[in-house]
Amino acid sequence: MSLRISIMQPGYLPWLGFFELICNCELFVLLDDVQYTKKDWRSRNRIRTKDGWRWLSVPVSTKGKRNQLISEALINPSVDWRKNHLKTIEINYHKARFFSSYFHFFERLYLTDWKYILDLDVEIINWLTGVLNIKTPIIKSSSLNTPGHKDDKIINICKALGATELYDSKAARGILNLAKFVDEKIGVKFQDYQHPVYKQVYEPFIPYMSVIDLIFQHGPKSLHILLNKSC
Repeated sequence: MSLRISIMQPGYLPWLGFFELICNCELFVLLDDVQYTKKDWRSRNRIRTKDGWRWLSVPVSTKGKRNQLISEALINPSVDWRKNHLKTIEINYHKARFFSSYFHFFERLYLTDWKYILDLDVEIINWLTGVLNIKTPIIKSSSLNTPGHKDDKIINICKALGATELYDSKAARGILNLAKFVDEKIGVKFQDYQHPVYKQVYEPFIPYMSVIDLIFQHGPKSLHILLNKSC
């Protein structure tokens, strides 16, 4: 019996390709029990603005915590970032066709005083998969309690779940030791995501924004566009 899984670190307001991975596997694993890296996709992403694009970054406490895991990373409570993110999203997407359909989620999201970046990311990812109508089950790697680092960690997760194929990002091609996966009889397929061009609130089109850029403008058609089926 075959099982294709994808394993990725959680992200804040992830881009389109993140959800293509989820959609095209049978089980998606959020890799939350590995080292947190600052100024990375775990705590920030980009949105479209009239002047191009800008970062939305969540402040995470990292001083003296170099080896903390993603699951342990705390949001810095001394920085008032939630109002800024909500206002920035409202200003730049209020003219989008489906803005009123989805903005209420962000109003509720930023009312919550989030403690851990992981909890915030998971809340957003779960909501976004629901909006996109993606049914793939999502679990956290920490629930599996698998040992190892780098390739060994990924292989142990695959073995714990009985996975026969790993669907991974294109960036992982130069990182994974494929010989180890061959030895364990685990196939590896790398994502070759072709970013769609779609109508944004502002012109010209800029790729690699958060998926909310697509959802606010295209609503129920977003998944078809994301998967390059229709624009």
